[in-house]
Amino acid sequence: MTDTESGATTVAISGGGPAGVMLGLLLARQGVEVTVLEKHADFLRDFRGDTVHPSTQVILDQLGLLAEFDTIARGRMTAIDFGTTDGPLVHQPLDEVNPRHPFHEVALAPQWDLLDLLVRHARTYPTFRLEMEAETVSVVRSPTGPVRGIRYRKDGQEHELRAVLTVDAEGRGSRLRSELRTEVLDLGSAIDVEWFRIPRVEGDPAELRGVLGRGGAAVAINRADYWQVAFIVAKGADAGIRAAGLEAFRKRVGGVAPWMRDRLPAVTDWGDVKLLSVGVERLKRWSAPGVLAIGDAAHTMSPMGGIGINLAIGDAVATANLLGADLLAAQADPRRFERTLNPAIVDRVERRRRLPAEVTQRIQVAAQNRIIAMTRIDAGRSLQPPAPVRALLAGPVSRLLPRIFVYGIRPELIAG
Repeated sequence: MTDTESGATTVAISGGGPAGVMLGLLLARQGVEVTVLEKHADFLRDFRGDTVHPSTQVILDQLGLLAEFDTIARGRMTAIDFGTTDGPLVHQPLDEVNPRHPFHEVALAPQWDLLDLLVRHARTYPTFRLEMEAETVSVVRSPTGPVRGIRYRKDGQEHELRAVLTVDAEGRGSRLRSELRTEVLDLGSAIDVEWFRIPRVEGDPAELRGVLGRGGAAVAINRADYWQVAFIVAKGADAGIRAAGLEAFRKRVGGVAPWMRDRLPAVTDWGDVKLLSVGVERLKRWSAPGVLAIGDAAHTMSPMGGIGINLAIGDAVATANLLGADLLAAQADPRRFERTLNPAIVDRVERRRRLPAEVTQRIQVAAQNRIIAMTRIDAGRSLQPPAPVRALLAGPVSRLLPRIFVYGIRPELIAG
């Protein structure tokens, strides 16, 4: 009987999103016993991101999963296009942003399909275990304070899972954050997102579609038989939008994205419109003895730029690279559950990954502020910036932001 079967594992991961599943796969690949706990019965969640950037495609290629991934991709973006209802603003082909990179497209793939792919591959390793419908309740602590595992609820019963290292990969709103006993830094957010579906019809383009106008910005994500629409509004505007009525909402969206007008009747009541309250936060410290936070649990990202999934996977790769050998060594120690993995070793992850998270968040906050300011421009004024600014956007700036958001700051590669 393995430790995993008897209520113990080397690494316990709370959260079956991109960070948790990818970390579980990579550690199992090294022979580390790992258990991933996911509270839901499946991975189907509307709010999951769909944009798989070149940095993540490199990881999938290293894992030998690129061909299978190609079968679940529902569209490709070969350029960054950003425009307003008054005209185009930016058009930047990705092959000009980072010409030497092996990938020059952003793939659009439902995140649940990507997670299913990663899990299928992870299960080929005997040291990987995934528990669905297993909701984390709290951590297990030693009498001296370090975390020694997770308590979780499954099938109406509470279970204890001992671990050398516990990883919080629960994403935004993580309940395990408090176990790190550190401050949460709120960077503020100027936006919220109204989330709904409209039909796709024959002849629609495959790539993501987006436009900014007075009253909001609309981004439509291809999910094969429908468009998943994110309508960006000012923070706190949801109550007023709903009070004005559904017809006023449809008119507002159609004014920003005229191509949607004949499809908006598919939004028949407010139950079809979900509010995604956007926050941009990060932990002052990502780890404490026996526990580490990664992905949105450590640094909650805005949906701006679709970077969240890719940063989370980067965190997972860095964690496996930096901690894998030490975890494998600890696994061989008969007294491993009485000892704490050296906190200085665990801190390597934060030291490696803090810069990409911080810089990206700062840019996201600035971009959100600018977008909301533009949606409030009076009808008599153009949404297009002055000619000198447009010239700047057509030059180096148009390549800098895609370099950061599409290719990433400090992208990770699987070691070995």
